[in-house]
Amino acid sequence: MQTTHIWNKLNLRRNKVVLLGLVFFLAVLPTFGQGMFGMTSTSGSDNRTLSYGFFLAAHTSTLRLKYSDAFLNQQANETNLFASVRSIEPKFSPGFSLGFIGILRFHDQMSLLFTPKVGFYEYKTDVTYFYSPIDPANTNSNVASFPEGETYVTEYASEETVVELPLLFKYRSVRFNNTRMYWLGGASYQFRTKSQDEANVDDIVLTGQDFSLEAGMGFEIYFKYFKFAPEIRFSHGLNNLYQAENTRPELRDAISSIKKKSITIYLNFQ
Repeated sequence: MQTTHIWNKLNLRRNKVVLLGLVFFLAVLPTFGQGMFGMTSTSGSDNRTLSYGFFLAAHTSTLRLKYSDAFLNQQANETNLFASVRSIEPKFSPGFSLGFIGILRFHDQMSLLFTPKVGFYEYKTDVTYFYSPIDPANTNSNVASFPEGETYVTEYASEETVVELPLLFKYRSVRFNNTRMYWLGGASYQFRTKSQDEANVDDIVLTGQDFSLEAGMGFEIYFKYFKFAPEIRFSHGLNNLYQAENTRPELRDAISSIKKKSITIYLNFQ
């Protein structure tokens, strides 16, 4: 007797199943906000001039590196300290942060946010070296056994704990049931908690203070007793943080500037 395969039967009726599911979704969509999140009897903190909250966040960050003109126009000879360097490539690295939200309401759709936070960052950079009889990176004791012109990659990493003080303007849409979209933008002042003397032992040395521009978007979901607001935000550092004098000798003159950038997912609770 032929075996019945339920997945084959579903596959034959795939279009009908998808259509039925779509009709069901559209039917329950108008009541989704109320049924899922509960009836919100009042607007809660929406009517307050001052309100507060907190957030948890996860980010991925990297360095924006610019080569020096000398490195781009270098001639491969022994007089160039960075003649053994083929490329310097920063990588995105994950981290997390947490902080508080202070909201000053101007209007139902306009407000000013102050969101101080503490962020934990790691910056990784891959440096590709040429094998040569003289290895300025001192990372491979068997360098002489490889043919000249071949390459190898070394990863340099540094960790930072950063205090950030963003000041942001927020514009949000008119509330629809228990949700509303919003957009925000502003600037942030940042400073590193470790001293410059501690940072000077890193392979690629950065200074500890920065200003950044921030922009993002998200949406608010109204629960019965609080609001939950997932958000994505982009940050671009403005200052050149590169400190050449304490960076590794073969990299020192190959870099002209380093700035930071990051992409962060926020989980806001208000």
